[in-house]
Amino acid sequence: MTDTALDLAVAADLNAESIDVIAVLDHLVGEADAAAPMSVGYPGAVDLDHSMVMTRLGHRLWNNIGDPADTGGVAHTRVLEQAVIAWVADLLALPADDRWGYVTAGGTEGNLSALHAAYRRWPTARIYFSTAAHYSIPKIVDMLGAYKAIVDAGPDGEMDYAHLAAQLRRRRRWPAIIVATAGTTMTEAVDDTDRVRALLDQYNITGHLHVDAALSGIPLALDGRLRLDDASGIGSVAISGHKFFATPTPCGVVLIRDSVRKPAWQVAYTNSADTTVTGSRCGLSAALLWHAIATHGREGHRWRAAEARRLAAYAVDQIRATGWPAWRHPHAFTVVLPTPPEPVRAKWLLATDGATSHIICMPGITRGQIDALAADLATALDTAQAGPVPRPRLPTTPQTSAAPLVTAPPTTRPRHLP
Repeated sequence: MTDTALDLAVAADLNAESIDVIAVLDHLVGEADAAAPMSVGYPGAVDLDHSMVMTRLGHRLWNNIGDPADTGGVAHTRVLEQAVIAWVADLLALPADDRWGYVTAGGTEGNLSALHAAYRRWPTARIYFSTAAHYSIPKIVDMLGAYKAIVDAGPDGEMDYAHLAAQLRRRRRWPAIIVATAGTTMTEAVDDTDRVRALLDQYNITGHLHVDAALSGIPLALDGRLRLDDASGIGSVAISGHKFFATPTPCGVVLIRDSVRKPAWQVAYTNSADTTVTGSRCGLSAALLWHAIATHGREGHRWRAAEARRLAAYAVDQIRATGWPAWRHPHAFTVVLPTPPEPVRAKWLLATDGATSHIICMPGITRGQIDALAADLATALDTAQAGPVPRPRLPTTPQTSAAPLVTAPPTTRPRHLP
């Protein structure tokens, strides 16, 4: 139970004469436990038990410094990391003779690693990404010092291919690095990489196609809808590990075609190749990912994804039954709804961007949580009908404020990756 009288900032002050370490740690756990039932807005699965790994490995440092293929040193989990990379690469059908990757600290590092490799290969390239791309993408482009080309996204979150075509046409003298998204932040939209590749071919533009698949990469790959075979034209992908695989520490996987990368140099004192962004890397994360895959396999994770989608469909039905609008893409765990009034937002941890909010029915979220949220939305709607709170509506489309209000999924669904 959380000690509500404890001032955490004061209790954690390292300049204090006396520090109650147990009280501070217990308070953190208590706060997290109390918030867990209302935490439905951000993508972290909570259904897998990783205590076996934490009990056995959590008491010491596991440093996977250097490249996953390096064999030197002790107290590392590179063998497990190699197994994870091979499993994910096989799942995505990345050719065995043209693959490389490693376990990252999360999707942002994966995006940085892939875009850095592509930009080293095509240093005059313009980097294209949509307005629905993750916030890490423009940050990474600025870090690289590259030229950016921002592409419009539709109201459902999918890239506007006509606008992409116009942007490519204007810059066709330069190579292009294009970031497609498999699971946009707010709506879990999926960009159509076949259409992107066709535009590059149409304008005879060389370059690289990267997929930020942090949210939806594994579920889509389990369905066979995200593939990195030669026909896809995709050169790299970044995937989060702590989202679908429920690891208790942020992590991810990046895969890059080996033919895109430039040679790395050997670091003498570590006897390892400097191929990764961070150098020293968390070997515990690799072990946690390996554990999630080893204990559930493809079929187990396919079942988890299917159950999460069923719950998302249930959530749409339950929310709509209250009179509150909601919709989702068919493949998505994400349910989009108008931003509720403040009392609902104060109770529930939702992700909100202006007039739009979402919940994400990750594995481990329950029908009971959905029912409780729907009940609170129904109460808010009753209050709105009485007058003080505006009636709930999803926002107008970005093109014009005069457009009809969107109260259901867009008529045209985004195409899935092949």
